[in-house]
Amino acid sequence: MRHLLEVDDLSADELRYVLDLASCPAASAPAVLAGVGVALVFEKASNRTRNSMEMAVTQLGGHPVYIRPEEVGIDVRETAEDVVRTLACYHSIVAARVFRHDHLVRMAACEVAPVVNLLSDEAHPCQALADLLTIDQCLGLEGTERVAFVGDANNVWRSLAIGCALLGIPSSLAAPDGYGPSAATLDRLAALGGECTVTTDPVEAVKSADVVCTDVWTSMGQEDERSERLAAFADYQVDGALMAQAGDRAVFLHCLPAHRGEEVAAEVIDGSSSRVWRQAANRMHAARGLLAFLGGPAGIPAGEASTPAPESVR
Repeated sequence: MRHLLEVDDLSADELRYVLDLASCPAASAPAVLAGVGVALVFEKASNRTRNSMEMAVTQLGGHPVYIRPEEVGIDVRETAEDVVRTLACYHSIVAARVFRHDHLVRMAACEVAPVVNLLSDEAHPCQALADLLTIDQCLGLEGTERVAFVGDANNVWRSLAIGCALLGIPSSLAAPDGYGPSAATLDRLAALGGECTVTTDPVEAVKSADVVCTDVWTSMGQEDERSERLAAFADYQVDGALMAQAGDRAVFLHCLPAHRGEEVAAEVIDGSSSRVWRQAANRMHAARGLLAFLGGPAGIPAGEASTPAPESVR
């Protein structure tokens, strides 16, 4: 049974295959979820995650069921284990957007249904899949020389950095002191063969980069830290001057929602280098590719695959 709690739950070949599946038109998507349900558990609300997942499930022939936090009450009304065991009675896949990553780990350990991480405090693999799909469409994965991230070394950065490491794409991170990556995360990237440069200087991080990414400075659940974070990240806004330091063909990505005037200037997110709306649309396509893989065997229409199917789906 396969789960996706972080991007490196996929091999490099499987990651490329999922991106190939995501690139196929929705009209030709395999109906691998026909007649089955997919549980979508949301402890955290989300515009893009809910809509992209519901549509992806539907495009694969399945029936998505949105579940509010009070309906399950993970480790309050029921344990994480009992939640997933119950949902597996009705659904073929359980996907959850949670505050605590260990809830997902415990759900997956029950081995009653594939578990998909829709976001946790440690990882956001579905966002990373959409980011990599966007990079592939705009620049080509093989031709991308470096992906730069400016801001907090959070779950969004971590999953994207892991995805880049799997695909052999160098990455860089600019974060203020106290907001950089843990030694364990850097070790994980190194073990995957990833090349990641960490600095406190945004200019150094984005210099000649092909992709510049950022995220909000204060994520959901960190509201009490807002004033402290605004002060710490004051010099880390991605504005026109910073984008000018990137490569000539550089594109800008943001997972959204965005706070114009904080982590990104309006001239950048609404400018010619921005690909944030393609990136947002790709949340649905990436989700469809992932669910097609997990619900497999997932076939790619003849002539549309650039990556041979890995052993795991043959």
